[in-house]
Amino acid sequence: MLLSISPLILLIAVVLGYLLGSIPFGVLITKAAGAGDLRKVGSGNIGATNVLRTGRKDLALLTLLGDGGKGLVAVLIARSLWGHDADVLAGAAAFVGHLFPIWLGFRGGKGVATFFGVMLAAAWPVGALAALTWILVFAVSRISSLGALSAAALAILYAFGLHARPAILVLAAFMAALIYIRHHANIGRLIKGQEPRFGRKPA
Repeated sequence: MLLSISPLILLIAVVLGYLLGSIPFGVLITKAAGAGDLRKVGSGNIGATNVLRTGRKDLALLTLLGDGGKGLVAVLIARSLWGHDADVLAGAAAFVGHLFPIWLGFRGGKGVATFFGVMLAAAWPVGALAALTWILVFAVSRISSLGALSAAALAILYAFGLHARPAILVLAAFMAALIYIRHHANIGRLIKGQEPRFGRKPA
């Protein structure tokens, strides 16, 4: 329980998670590969979906792995050092770090890949089901944002249905809420039927 962990350890876990989450892999990878400033491409988002707009699928895959990996690593490090609950705080902080990275003036991505990384490390059955949800929804709709929104919402139900510890349920709900906030423009386009499908330019 959180009460059994010293405030200093909790603070360290949060800072560690945030700093890991703040690493802007999309920006770093595209710049190193000579693909320019990702923030000036497409939507300006720093995630893998926008990296695809550079025409480099390899860079998008690396960004996906990096963004997901930093969430996963934050959880695993905190758990190995300080146990459960500290891992959840580190994962939540990593997610926030991706959304609001200190290195980019607190202007980050939408957090989907980091969300999956955090959930897979914190409660792998929940994370796996959420990832499967994204895959299935995207396969049918060809809309990345719809897959992400569906996966985020259902992760809460998966955590509840699998009787995950309460901290996991709170973590899933916390990240889902922020994902929906960050996708507010996408939600508006989905409602209007204007959200672009994979392979098509935004309307």
